[in-house]
Amino acid sequence: MSGFIWSIVYFAGVLLIFIGERMVGSGSWRGLGVAGLVAIISAMIARAVRMRNAQGERKKTELIFLTLYAVGLGAIFLYGFQSDLSASLFGKPLEKDWPKLAVMLQALWPALFTISTAAIALTEMAYASVARAPEIDRGRIGDALLSGIGLGAALVFVFSITYVATQRDKKVDLAYFRTAKAGESTHKIVHLLDQNVDVALFFPPASEVRDEVEGYFKDLQQESTFLKVGVYDYALDPQKAKEFGVSGNGTVVIARDKRHEPISIGVDFEAARTQLRNLDKEVQKRLLLVARPQRVVYFTSGHGERTQQPTDENDKRATDKEVRDLLTQQAYQMRNLGAGEGLVTDVPADATVVMILGPQKPFLDAELTSLERYIARGGRLFIALDPESGVDLKPLLDKLGVKFVPTVLANDQFHLSVSGAPSEKTKTVAIGFSSHPSVTSFSHMGRPAMVMDGAGSFEALKDKPKDVTVDFTVHSPATTWADANGNFTFDAPAEVRKTFELGVAIVKKAPEEKAPAPAKDAAGKVIPPKDTKNLDGRVVLFADSDAFSDHLFGALGNPYFIYDGMKWLSGDEAITGEVSSETDVPIAHTRKQDVAWFYSTIFLAPLAVMGIGSVVTRRGRKQRKRPNSVHNKEAA
Repeated sequence: MSGFIWSIVYFAGVLLIFIGERMVGSGSWRGLGVAGLVAIISAMIARAVRMRNAQGERKKTELIFLTLYAVGLGAIFLYGFQSDLSASLFGKPLEKDWPKLAVMLQALWPALFTISTAAIALTEMAYASVARAPEIDRGRIGDALLSGIGLGAALVFVFSITYVATQRDKKVDLAYFRTAKAGESTHKIVHLLDQNVDVALFFPPASEVRDEVEGYFKDLQQESTFLKVGVYDYALDPQKAKEFGVSGNGTVVIARDKRHEPISIGVDFEAARTQLRNLDKEVQKRLLLVARPQRVVYFTSGHGERTQQPTDENDKRATDKEVRDLLTQQAYQMRNLGAGEGLVTDVPADATVVMILGPQKPFLDAELTSLERYIARGGRLFIALDPESGVDLKPLLDKLGVKFVPTVLANDQFHLSVSGAPSEKTKTVAIGFSSHPSVTSFSHMGRPAMVMDGAGSFEALKDKPKDVTVDFTVHSPATTWADANGNFTFDAPAEVRKTFELGVAIVKKAPEEKAPAPAKDAAGKVIPPKDTKNLDGRVVLFADSDAFSDHLFGALGNPYFIYDGMKWLSGDEAITGEVSSETDVPIAHTRKQDVAWFYSTIFLAPLAVMGIGSVVTRRGRKQRKRPNSVHNKEAA
């Protein structure tokens, strides 16, 4: 039997392992990897037999193939050692106790496999061309071997350069430019105006920037007669410039009464591109500042919560700066609230929302009591917990009818994969959302996914308080399991795949007050009672604060959970909607989408090119043959 057949068996085994590990990854079909391993070992045994029976240069050539097969098999064993297969053998994944070794193996095994595969393919083609010759041309075999090793090394170098370029991403803006149009949320804000809001545009005549900005506000002005737009030139209208506090052209001012909120754009079109792309976001922020009362968000502190910047050099937790930036854009003021700021006594009266993001230490009983009183009188609370912290806020959540389950969730089909490490199965993706107002944008935007990193889950209590309404708003895929033993592997029947609840919206009804006895004036007429009805308390919960940390907050739909949740908590659900922006954002896919794109670019695209090339080549041959056939007929 020709030696080329055993290389085919070897590559078939590699393909079976690839399908079982990378395309399937779970279930009984993963057993294809075992069949692939048997095929590779069989090919090695056959090569060893051929080497023993061969003589001279043929024996040396067979030894080359056997060595390359062994290198490829070694690479596969290194893959298994750093994958989740090691967890099933040793009880825990390699990266748990040896993270540096795991990373080294993740880089080493694909390099060895690529080099050995390229060398086998080229050497086998050279060997096949001289297989029937009386003597083997050792020089040809040696050149093919070196060419294969060089090709494999070049591919490893290209992949390394690609990885480094990805990690140290530098971008050049070559995108088509377009000014942002007024988004849905901005239209709603203008539509709900009940007093005049003046917009003053200061630009020179015949300005491209002026045309773009004026077009934006003309579209917005159709929503309400309360929005008054005026266009001025700083040099020709000095009185208006003084009135709005403007010192030059290139400025937009949004004003109501004596409050003026400027937006600096500039007059040079090229320089103003960034501001024009984000115009809707900036306009919305200023409209909220002038059109509604000041909103204050208190971030709890003193319990290891996420902060805007690391507290010291040992603080390695991802910060929440992007969350705070988003709230600033939505015209919220932010303040800290801990024991030193009075949380043990009560929540300040001017608090619109209190946020608890990823506490690592338990709250004092007095602090929890203050938060309970705050909710009872109509307060609004946003809480994101982490399973690894051991903080579950049980005394507070019991009164809200839910409990936090601190077992980390995992999913081998829907997760954020970067390096392929087993631990990345806990970077789960939420793709199910309810129709609750606190997640409105997800249905409007085609339900973009949320990304987490080690999420827990929530469950409803069987005996929840009667004055509490619980709505689960964010759900995990049905293929998710609670990874109780932390090995990143689904272990049936102890672990069960099901849908887990990740986000919760809770309403605590305000206590009913007895109507006071009707009061009468001096003439005996009944005085209408003042409306002293308390507001219902509102709470938003999420099972992972990592979703709102800086390393994940920009992913997919994560910002919209904060955006919609804060609108609902603040009582502004009427103005929820997408903010328009022409800024390019990274394209993100789920694991299934990544697999589809990978195989379509690796296999389908080259096959399409080869197919088109084959058709064109055949047509060219037919056209070249036709003149010859006509000439032959004439000669006949």
